[in-house]
Amino acid sequence: MSELKRTPLYPLYAEIPGVRCIDFGGWELPVQFSGIHKEHEAVREAAGLFDVSHMGEFWVDGPQAESFLQHMTVNDVTVLAPGQAQYSAMCYPDGGVVDDLLVYKLAEASYMLVVNASNIGKDWQWLQEHLTDGVRMTDRSDETALLALQGPKAEEILAPLVDCDLTKLGAFHFLQNVSLFGASVLISRTGYTGEDGFEIYLPAQDAAAVWSGLLERGETFGLLPAGLGARDTLRFEAKLPLYGQELSRDISPLEGGIGFFVKLGKDDFIGKEALQRQKEAGVPRKLVGVEMIDRGIPRSHYAVYSGGEPIGEITTGTQSPTLKRNLGLALIDSRYAAVGTQVEVDVRGKRLKAEVVNVPFYKRARKGADSK
Repeated sequence: MSELKRTPLYPLYAEIPGVRCIDFGGWELPVQFSGIHKEHEAVREAAGLFDVSHMGEFWVDGPQAESFLQHMTVNDVTVLAPGQAQYSAMCYPDGGVVDDLLVYKLAEASYMLVVNASNIGKDWQWLQEHLTDGVRMTDRSDETALLALQGPKAEEILAPLVDCDLTKLGAFHFLQNVSLFGASVLISRTGYTGEDGFEIYLPAQDAAAVWSGLLERGETFGLLPAGLGARDTLRFEAKLPLYGQELSRDISPLEGGIGFFVKLGKDDFIGKEALQRQKEAGVPRKLVGVEMIDRGIPRSHYAVYSGGEPIGEITTGTQSPTLKRNLGLALIDSRYAAVGTQVEVDVRGKRLKAEVVNVPFYKRARKGADSK
């Protein structure tokens, strides 16, 4: 059995009572520090700090970098100005998803791609296979740490610590070379919780100082370190997809609920023809929200039925910590996707009644800059 990878912050976890680490895609990462529900509530009401240094970072540079990424990703890279980022995906020719990712435009002809940790090797190989002249790629995953400060008090915690005005930093915008606890960092107004917040990219050797400094600064605001468990329940409530569940080799971006980010009007990109055909013919499956009527919790891969016939399955499900309702995301036959449709979920051998409901399940009150 291969040894699990660890982030630069792993030695600090032992200092936090109650921490519990798990194997997550080959990484030994904290699933919780003080409890999933407690950490979830902290992010919704105050702030949480996540170590997401396991994510991958690729630099893409050169005179043909823009056209290369335009061909490799589904979103329109040409609309980005330096200091802007966008959510996107890479697809196979048949429309299945290689990975979902963030694209940061660092400067003219210079980009950073942020990819899922479990897909770093696969994504790198995929990009390398399609690399063209005039493009250079560098994998900086091991030397880059990533912290996510999320929640309604995130700006109040972080703003006094930097020499720039974060109040003017809009959603999917970022600032480079910001000094934070002696480290030079990139601060991005992005996230994966449905709350306002920031993601902080920095040299791996500086991660411990910034992590400790933020926790100390945020203590009076109710800031808590948060693990993978809360990260999952938070993103679920906001209907933010997780690769391997809502998106995959077998689930297209149109089926997985991120069709807004697929720009079929732009020049050719890998998967465009398949996605165009899928849209014109009618997307066969749709990601919907379901709420249990009968008592039971829908879990990943539980089958969904209508009239005794299987129509799909749950991709993610739990009892919502914020809403206290038994909810699930389900990929089902589009004919049954209308809000209000009655379905059944097979919960451990029992067909329990459920109903298709509106998503996202949770939307924060909008004020100031927005975050995804």
